Amino acid sequence: MPTPKIPLSRRAFGGAAAGAAAVGALGAGTAQAGTAQAGTAQADAGTAQAGERPFRAARGRHSRRPNILFILGDDLGWADLSSYGSPHIRTPHLDRLARQGVRFTNAYSGSATCSPTRFSLYTGRFPGRTKGGLAEPIADKSVGLEPTHPTLASRLREAGYATALIGKWHCGYLPDYSPTRSGWDEFFGNFGGALEYYSKLGLGGEYDLYEGDAQYKDLRYYTRILTERASEYVARDHEKPWLLNLNFTTPHWPWIADGDEEASAEIVRRIKAGDRSALWHQDGGSIEKYKEMVEDLDRSVGEVLRALKRSGQEDDTLVFFASDNGGERFSYNWPLAGNKGSLQEGGIRVPSVLRWPARIDGGQVSDLPVYTPDWTATLLELGGARPHPAYPLDGTSLAGHLLRGEKVAERDLFWRVRGERALRRGDWKYYRGKSGRDQLFHLTEDAREQADRAPYEQERLAELRSAWERTDAGLLPYGT
Repeated sequence: MPTPKIPLSRRAFGGAAAGAAAVGALGAGTAQAGTAQAGTAQADAGTAQAGERPFRAARGRHSRRPNILFILGDDLGWADLSSYGSPHIRTPHLDRLARQGVRFTNAYSGSATCSPTRFSLYTGRFPGRTKGGLAEPIADKSVGLEPTHPTLASRLREAGYATALIGKWHCGYLPDYSPTRSGWDEFFGNFGGALEYYSKLGLGGEYDLYEGDAQYKDLRYYTRILTERASEYVARDHEKPWLLNLNFTTPHWPWIADGDEEASAEIVRRIKAGDRSALWHQDGGSIEKYKEMVEDLDRSVGEVLRALKRSGQEDDTLVFFASDNGGERFSYNWPLAGNKGSLQEGGIRVPSVLRWPARIDGGQVSDLPVYTPDWTATLLELGGARPHPAYPLDGTSLAGHLLRGEKVAERDLFWRVRGERALRRGDWKYYRGKSGRDQLFHLTEDAREQADRAPYEQERLAELRSAWERTDAGLLPYGT
């Protein structure tokens, strides 16, 4: 592969990297603050940092099947971690995780919003292969992940794993859809796309914290609760390997940090008064509040990782951390353009880190283009599970590459959302946004997608457009 360029309580958590110059999701004025200094003092997040070396498999090692701790942040932007370029957010625990494993600089989410990406992770297939995956995102009880569809959890469970999901589900609502109907032995978390962090009220004013399929009352700050639950799960005396999907809602809106009871109470008042937009919190938040939330996410991940280390399972546990899609209003995405909801790089390229001490060396960086369905295929293979033959995967297993250094053949990464299309092949990306104009970008030279090469690469453009349309023809049409 190419060589990259060079005890829980409310106040128990307190607070040079790669990075840059401006941001897609910030307002123009705030995005530019400190830009020149950051741009000259720090290296680009897509290049190797001091102490990192290009990925190389540590061949010849053997271990048992790994436990799998798969952690998702919610709407965390490409450069919101200090190890990915943030000039103002400090994330020492996630940075340490990256130093102990592999940091991916060309990793993508399966889609540009919450539900479709989760569908692509749980099924290993394009969201458009299922009716529920067409919702961008799911907003009502009409669709969800069908319990009959095999999932990462159901296949690993059949292969002998214990399975649990803690945190945000967002793949359908009761009574028809639930993690416990789709392969997870245990579920503790919320069904919807967002909730107020203290009251647990969702977009429709419903209470949305559950253990299994029953409501669970706990009015403490949500990130604290999830951290406690996950720490308890990994510390158990497990009799068999386990999969834990840990899905934080942080730093998704509303912009409520631990201790912000007054702001919480005001949002709750508006929700109860019938304000359907209260959780969007369009009139709230700030860069500093967002910073506080991301750093709290980092500390929470650190707490779970400490519990894992104390349990004696660290070496045999594969830990993966990523965001479910690109960042939103206050995210720092430099040098990428676009943000959540868009198939520009800022909407789908996400920070991604993998650590498995028993089999993979630390201090490494990979520029291999990968995306969510690949991780499903990879984890199934590492766990000794096979995809269901009636539901072929759209991702490529990276197990041979990670463990034996096998070359990953060049393939297409495909995305589709309403009004936008994108396909990446090697360094090239075909993109059509809501303008309806076909564009072509060379991402290695132009990660910001500003230099449209379509007029000069008509043959390549036609080839990638045809490849996108062939894949699209096999998916469900919108409106199904």
